[in-house]
Amino acid sequence: MTTVPALAAAAPGAPLEPTRIRRRPVGEHDVLIEIAYVGICHSDIHQVREEWGAAAFPMVPGHEIAGVVTEAGPGVTRFAVGDRVGVGCLVDSCRRCAHCRRGEEQFCAEGMTSTYNAVGRDGAPTYGGYSTHIVVDENYVLALPDGLAPAEAAPLLCAGITMYAPLVRWGAGPGRRVAIAGLGGLGHLGVKLARAMGAEVTVLSRGPRKREDALRLGAAHFRATGGPSALDELNGHFDLLVSTASAPLDLDAYLGLLAVGGTLVHVGVPPGPSPLTVAALVDGRRNLAGSFIGGIAETQAMLDFCAAHRIGAEVEVIHAKQVDEAYDRVVAGDVRYRFVIDVSTLGRADR
Repeated sequence: MTTVPALAAAAPGAPLEPTRIRRRPVGEHDVLIEIAYVGICHSDIHQVREEWGAAAFPMVPGHEIAGVVTEAGPGVTRFAVGDRVGVGCLVDSCRRCAHCRRGEEQFCAEGMTSTYNAVGRDGAPTYGGYSTHIVVDENYVLALPDGLAPAEAAPLLCAGITMYAPLVRWGAGPGRRVAIAGLGGLGHLGVKLARAMGAEVTVLSRGPRKREDALRLGAAHFRATGGPSALDELNGHFDLLVSTASAPLDLDAYLGLLAVGGTLVHVGVPPGPSPLTVAALVDGRRNLAGSFIGGIAETQAMLDFCAAHRIGAEVEVIHAKQVDEAYDRVVAGDVRYRFVIDVSTLGRADR
């Protein structure tokens, strides 16, 4: 294979336009994946618009990839032609450090190789899933279980594992009271996952407009957070609070919602500093933590869990020519709850 169709931004903030990119030949342990669907993650927008520091252009975003294996290298043992597969946020790591050896490739001491906007270990730039095909080492490919529709599965490769990892690590389950702050692309999956784990779930949202959605998705309770005393009656209530917010939180107030020994976990990354009074931690032995995706094994466990519990993302499937419009709608909060590109339209992006 030489070149394949893709959507690329030529420069920071440029529109996504049809182009062709070069994919490496299928190596000994590689699989060639024909991409069916790719989710739009808010991090795609941040990177295309160079809001997270200097980036590499032209850029082909996309790290929520669902597709089918169409070719496998001679040394591949985990996959065969025709298998339904996914690719998430990373496509390689050093494989030697302590983090890689214990299955936490996302914390690779030499730095994980991101699916796009990175340089691969072969020295070539990585291009993501806004394209018809991708070549990936089998060790960084996920099996999509039966029962997961590919369009609904694609966002699980980033948004799903981002929520699953902290829920597992901090013990969401029966008898535990879990709050999800923010009901968006991340939060709606957090509600589904925490409910499936057996937790009592409360959604905290800035206003009341998503109440019905929260309850439909599995939340037992919904609270709007507007107003200075809106959450006072929940002080000391939650065992775990997972914040998906990209806007700064009043950390003292949110830590006050935790029971003794409870944990507030950030998966959203607000810009700038977030002031904190240490007494908010000391009083009640509360914990403040962060969480970042998951390794390959944990991501596979998440997919298997989602298949067993019939959990998929709530998606709006779009044509490739609608991506720039979708970016603006994501920024405006006008999506319920994840855009997914139908990659079969990529060759027809000009129609």
